[in-house]
Amino acid sequence: MASRCVGLVIGAGEVTVVDTTIPDDPETPITLVRDETWKLPTGDRSNAYDTLFHRCKDFLEANQVDQVVIKASAVPQGSGAKAGLLDGAELRGVIMCAAASTCETRVLKKDVISRTYGRKVDDCVKDDSFWEEHLDGANLRKGSREAAMLVVAHRARP
Repeated sequence: MASRCVGLVIGAGEVTVVDTTIPDDPETPITLVRDETWKLPTGDRSNAYDTLFHRCKDFLEANQVDQVVIKASAVPQGSGAKAGLLDGAELRGVIMCAAASTCETRVLKKDVISRTYGRKVDDCVKDDSFWEEHLDGANLRKGSREAAMLVVAHRARP
């Protein structure tokens, strides 16, 4: 039976959401159901986090999502932690909690995906033919390819 899997990339003020269906046959491309962005509401951050927590939880429950794959935090090379990095980590924690309260949740590091998948994530993100081969369905925005790569990597290594 096909499984519903969502890839999430979280920034300081938004969540990129790639909703997919993974077919049982490993040779069949993944089907993209939707590609959208959830913006963090303006105003008090704690209330905004609460809003996105419930939006994520409600979305996953309403769409009967089986699995969520979230891009892990990464420290940028050559610089200390900046406010945006910390804000992103806070929001990532909120989204991780919402997802884990609803379904199986996995956090993947970009460098681990590159090593285990056998190809650098950034190379896959830029490669149009890669996406034609691995994804069917709705139109995937180029800015959402990293979130979709989480699902592709998850499928290759469940």
